[in-house]
Amino acid sequence: METAAPRPTARRTPALSLPNILTYGRIAAVPALVVCMFLLQGDVGRWSALAVFTAACITDWLDGYLARIWDQQSALGRMLDPIADKLLVGAALLMLVHDNTIDGWQVWAAVIILSREILVSGLREYLAELNVKVHVSQLAKWKTTMQMVALGVLIGGPAAEKVVSGITALGTGCLWIAAVLTLYTGYDYLKSAVGHAIDS
Repeated sequence: METAAPRPTARRTPALSLPNILTYGRIAAVPALVVCMFLLQGDVGRWSALAVFTAACITDWLDGYLARIWDQQSALGRMLDPIADKLLVGAALLMLVHDNTIDGWQVWAAVIILSREILVSGLREYLAELNVKVHVSQLAKWKTTMQMVALGVLIGGPAAEKVVSGITALGTGCLWIAAVLTLYTGYDYLKSAVGHAIDS
């Protein structure tokens, strides 16, 4: 009598795999960024904050890349990765508004970006309950890139302005471009969620 072959067991990725450790590091970068911008003064604070933010952005790309090539993708990583991104973006926006780097009409761009991050988090949670997975579009990836460039330039702020004149204006322009892309990509998520809500 033939016996059934044993079913392969799912490979568990350890919580302390390198991709996950990089994600933890990005979460830890959030209070570090706030400390640099809130407590440190002058150019030292700006350059320190920019170094922390840049390192966090690099880990955002690196953890996903390593997880794929080493086959270490995990449910924990998929859960924490977007949380880390949103915490980093939210903290950076709040601190830039706090120190008036983002002021006047520019605050609306910050509000649009932050609102979209919260909206998409809620929509993803709702769609997950329906077992619907919304893939990240190429435009959304460009939005994220533009957003991170804008925030990095604005974090450099007056310190970066001493090195490259007019760079703050460039950062403000990139922030508005990111806000426009944010509205468009956020609408895609909303349309998908509403469509599934009506069908369910």
